[in-house]
Amino acid sequence: MDTQTRHALKKDSFAQATASSVSWISGHRSGVVRWAVIAVVVLVVGLGTLIYWNTRSAAADSALGAALDTYTAPLAQPGAPAETGVYATAADRSKAANAQFTAVAQQYGWLPEGGKAHYFAGITDEELGQNGPAETELKAAEAWGRDRNLSNLAKLALAGLYHHTGRDAQAIDLYNALAAKPSETVTAGVAKLDLADLYAETGKQDLARKLWAEVKDADKDGAAGSIAAQKLTAKE
Repeated sequence: MDTQTRHALKKDSFAQATASSVSWISGHRSGVVRWAVIAVVVLVVGLGTLIYWNTRSAAADSALGAALDTYTAPLAQPGAPAETGVYATAADRSKAANAQFTAVAQQYGWLPEGGKAHYFAGITDEELGQNGPAETELKAAEAWGRDRNLSNLAKLALAGLYHHTGRDAQAIDLYNALAAKPSETVTAGVAKLDLADLYAETGKQDLARKLWAEVKDADKDGAAGSIAAQKLTAKE
């Protein structure tokens, strides 16, 4: 078969395929149009959602950053004149930061920044002696299970709150849960050290010493191991 004939056949095949496709589209025009419209709508909605998410994330990050700036603002030196952004007492600073953290948590609770705001709102609530609101906010941060680091920080703070409010059984359960499933923010050693301190404060020295020994052996060159060794030496 010569080259010219092959080209002619290819051209005929292409023409037939094109005609067949056009015929199919013509016969299914409404369906094709419907699916084309759906595809466009899905694309537009997806792009809109992405743009909205990015915009809200940026706003949430800025608001959380401002609240953290307040929380870490300097305290006034005795006798120094008043300055903008400088707080007279730690309580004044915590109160101002708490209002900002609470606002971020309420407005952006579905975003990661909102979860972090719940945590810091709980911490500042506790600093202000507002134990009920502190527990509520910390539980909200704990429930933000998409971030193990944040959830464990909230658990650790909750355990401390439970201990300070006479609910040691709940505190012990949380410390043990953290030791079993640690994270970068709350290692097993940190959880065990806090639990050991609870035992020591409540007269259970044997249990405290057992935990300090475990941490000392498990973290020989780390900070937690060093603290545990100091605790053991101090109790001898």
